[in-house]
Amino acid sequence: MTYRSHPPGPPMTRTLPERLAPPAARGPVPSRGLLLAVASALTFSVSGPIAKPLLEGGWSLASVLAIRMGVAGLVLSPALVRTLLRRPDFLRVHGVSLVAFGLIPVVGCQVFYFSALQRMPVGVALLIQYLAPVMLVLFVWARTRRAPSRIVVVGSIVAMIGLVLVVDVSGARFDLLGTAFALLAAVCACVYFVMSERAGDDLPPLALAAGGLIVGTVTILVLAAVGILPLTTSAEIVDLLGMTVPPLVPLALVGLCTAAGYSLGIMAVPRIGSRLASFVGLSEVLFALSFAWLLLGEAPAVVQFAGGALILAGVVLVRLEERAPADVSSPAEPLPGE
Repeated sequence: MTYRSHPPGPPMTRTLPERLAPPAARGPVPSRGLLLAVASALTFSVSGPIAKPLLEGGWSLASVLAIRMGVAGLVLSPALVRTLLRRPDFLRVHGVSLVAFGLIPVVGCQVFYFSALQRMPVGVALLIQYLAPVMLVLFVWARTRRAPSRIVVVGSIVAMIGLVLVVDVSGARFDLLGTAFALLAAVCACVYFVMSERAGDDLPPLALAAGGLIVGTVTILVLAAVGILPLTTSAEIVDLLGMTVPPLVPLALVGLCTAAGYSLGIMAVPRIGSRLASFVGLSEVLFALSFAWLLLGEAPAVVQFAGGALILAGVVLVRLEERAPADVSSPAEPLPGE
């Protein structure tokens, strides 16, 4: 709903910020970037099944989100601190980008998605939110005036059909406000991929993730303080993997998975491009179904396995598209505040 993992280099002269070259200009999509994107989807997907016992045990969504983001931001904070020590002007140059990343992809995506859940079934909300890859294809088409190749269109259609089969939309009714919330969540997911694609040496990906998560944590706490979001917790033990554990265990696991998901994702997108990364992100739905099956005993239906196969086929088709600059990173534009 996207880089290099080594520490940033020394301060550069202020010409154009150094970024990773657009994927189309770097030749074939690196396997490492695909692995990072898949690993990001995997770690994001496990958060839901781990957090579900907390929500069922008396924890409010705002409490879980605040601790999830806070732990993840704390885990990644050394990268931000290291960047601040190396570049004293970092916040002045990229402060707006950090705030935007925290407010839109981190907080906005989750708040809009869960707001949609209050008015429509989970499957419908997921289906609308995961229109983000198609939105990115349309955005590139409108921005570059270059129509996507036939294989990308076919891949998009195949992946969306697979998504319809994976999520349960039977008997769903239309809700205008819920649909609007889900579409806003999809837009926030698009912003995540576009902003992540522009991370590089000038804006280190781990520093961007850490700053965004810290901003997100503060935002959730402020919304709770003014009464917009309820903030409740519980000391009751919860069931996790068939064991009874204190709530600190799933909270820590969710925070670590969130830190890994954001850091891996933000390192992956510049390597493979926002479009392919968004399609690979659809695998998060498949991983979530698998973990719900393993951890919660919620076995998927046969039709969901067929949908998963179609999603993977759609990703493969988009991966095969090798036509030059058809990504949002061509040409690269500065992030907010640069």
